Amino acid sequence: MAVSPMRRRLLGNNVARTLLSVWAWFVIGIIVIIWVPMVAIVLAVTLPFDKGRYWPGWLFRRLCVVHNWFNPLWRFRTSGITIDDPRRPYVVISNHESFVDMLLISHLPWEMKWLSKESIFKIPLVGWLMTMAGDIRLIRGDKKSIVSAMRGCNDRLGKRVSVMLFPEGTRTRDGSLGEFKDGAFRIAIEHQAPILPLVVNGTREALQAGSWKMNVTDAEVRVLEPISTEGLTKDDVPALRDRVREIVLRELEAMRS
Repeated sequence: MAVSPMRRRLLGNNVARTLLSVWAWFVIGIIVIIWVPMVAIVLAVTLPFDKGRYWPGWLFRRLCVVHNWFNPLWRFRTSGITIDDPRRPYVVISNHESFVDMLLISHLPWEMKWLSKESIFKIPLVGWLMTMAGDIRLIRGDKKSIVSAMRGCNDRLGKRVSVMLFPEGTRTRDGSLGEFKDGAFRIAIEHQAPILPLVVNGTREALQAGSWKMNVTDAEVRVLEPISTEGLTKDDVPALRDRVREIVLRELEAMRS
């Protein structure tokens, strides 16, 4: 998505970016502090009948929506299909451009549990929120952690909550689409759960790796048609993986052109 020249002139200079970035980070901190007790209360009230922690997680993601109201540097939008039944479990996958992907994708109106690296759970207060929301932690390269994370994904799907994974595993240096790993597709086939592809575009410019300063950005997440795994077996994982990657790549190229 292209930023308008006028908006870039007004907000894109170094002084404006610095001041607005300080403001945006301050707002994030305040919202997180407010959100911790709110999510804790919702968790305590709903846990007896909401074992999948759908509603605490849903409230946690609204934090990202509220923050965007107060951040003039970023404009986020969602597009694509609408999910009719938010409690139908999908294995949701997306390309990975930036840390900001999580903030953008959280604007989608249904809840899903994120498979996230251990370091994010160590962020003060944010880690508490993710734990209360039922997100799933992963230590890269640790076999026990991988097994535990896959078990966590299976548990959430069994409780009628979607799970969200980045099949690339990490971001590429140049923003190109990396190769997909098998994990998400194995989980989907095991549960006979449909794959729901997302495509994000524009978040790489929002916050570049190693910098705290935000940039003027218009970013979009597009929801594509679900892909059935009905009748597939583990032998079909490579073909399903490659098919989904091709669909995501084609849509990403169209959005960037």
